[in-house]
Amino acid sequence: MTAHRLGIVGYGNLGRGVELAVSLQEDMELVGVFTRRDPSTLTTALEDTAVRSMDALESMPGEIDVLVLCGGSKSDLPAQTPQLAARFTVVDSFDTHARIPEHYAAVDAAAREAGTTALISTGWDPGLFSINRLFGEAILASGDTYTFWGRGLSQGHSDAVRRVDGVAGAVQYTIPSEDAIARVRAGERPELSTREKHVRECFVVLEEGADAEAVREEIVTMPHYFEPYDTTVHFITAEELARDHRGAPHGGFVIRSGESSPGTTQTIEYHPQEESNPEFTASVLVAYARAAARLAATGEHGARTPFDVAPGLLSPKSPEQLRAELL
Repeated sequence: MTAHRLGIVGYGNLGRGVELAVSLQEDMELVGVFTRRDPSTLTTALEDTAVRSMDALESMPGEIDVLVLCGGSKSDLPAQTPQLAARFTVVDSFDTHARIPEHYAAVDAAAREAGTTALISTGWDPGLFSINRLFGEAILASGDTYTFWGRGLSQGHSDAVRRVDGVAGAVQYTIPSEDAIARVRAGERPELSTREKHVRECFVVLEEGADAEAVREEIVTMPHYFEPYDTTVHFITAEELARDHRGAPHGGFVIRSGESSPGTTQTIEYHPQEESNPEFTASVLVAYARAAARLAATGEHGARTPFDVAPGLLSPKSPEQLRAELL
């Protein structure tokens, strides 16, 4: 078996999760981590992981099959994904739903010109949740689809808060409405506004001298991230952040409620529970990295999303094994 050679770009919680996920795959090997920081200052989860500067990528296109991009969606990936897709096959977890079409267009143009493959917006939402929304709508043509997130820590939203001027550290939790979930499961098919489905809760450590009210206002009015929700901002100490918010649980629900004939209610529900949001997301990215390598090898160039990837391409098993063991 020829191993797929992966590189990790960026080494926060998600990059660390990708490093661990690759170590569990028999058909993958990790070329190394590529960082904008001084490589000598970075400590990886596994002792034998090589750490190089981003500049080292200039001389390595032939040594890496797929780059897994682990930056944030607010400002990293919109620039990095098209830039790196101009030289490498890449996978990212861009998760600003409203901006996916423009991100796709930018990445697709770069990848097509370069003859590379780019899988964007993989992860669990967008990603696995997106696929389950599609399944629900395709199978129950008459119905409504509901997505609930949490209760859990959101990687992307936490990153967005940390990038606000005056913020030294932060986490953000998404909390779904139990009443709304119960009504959907009961087949009521209620019309729910964004604010009726979730609330968002932020725990923020301020930089010295920062204006708390200005920070709060910038967070709660942030388009796409917080403006559509009832958002509460708590200001805490660095010690409280380290003590009380070390974990990264998450999860959620995709529920399709509909009728197959008048009066016959059908419900489809998908519900992952994650003890570690970044490690779960990383595991999804690694599976899609395998698919990206396979698509690139067959000349499938340009941008793709999880909707365009056959499920069998995610698995290390052969089509024969999948038919015998899982079908």
